[in-house]
Amino acid sequence: MNEYGTLHESNGRYALRFERFLHQNPEDVFLVITKISSFSQWYPFATGEMDIRIGGKIAFDDGEGTRYEGIITELDKPYVFGFREVDDLINISLQEEDQGCRMIFTHTFNDDSWAVNTATGWHRCLEVLVQIINGKPIQWNDNSAKLREIYSDAFRMEP
Repeated sequence: MNEYGTLHESNGRYALRFERFLHQNPEDVFLVITKISSFSQWYPFATGEMDIRIGGKIAFDDGEGTRYEGIITELDKPYVFGFREVDDLINISLQEEDQGCRMIFTHTFNDDSWAVNTATGWHRCLEVLVQIINGKPIQWNDNSAKLREIYSDAFRMEP
């Protein structure tokens, strides 16, 4: 498994896909992913307001005066959590495996001009999510420039 995300194109839309193997079972990981207090620590702009049900809303605030809502579109405890954030789709699926589970995080969007920067951001956010799942203190690594270079090369695009 590659620790870096991959970019895919289908029907004029793009998807960033990340995989992480976790030593915890899907039930425990799902609880961390959907727990309001931990979600707002790793997910960008999340305010900590979330109604965990199909059609439930997730509140976001970009910190610059823009507030908006996401809508939960998929919820199959403890295996799938998906929602629409404006025009983008976020899907987190958990697959049971020996001694843990595989988390597959997919972000589907329209404009590939942001793919390098978006992949860099998700890479960093998922690093923090894994820290939270593992019960470690949160540490945001100063690796954005290096990650932008890696994703720029991998996707053959400029950041």
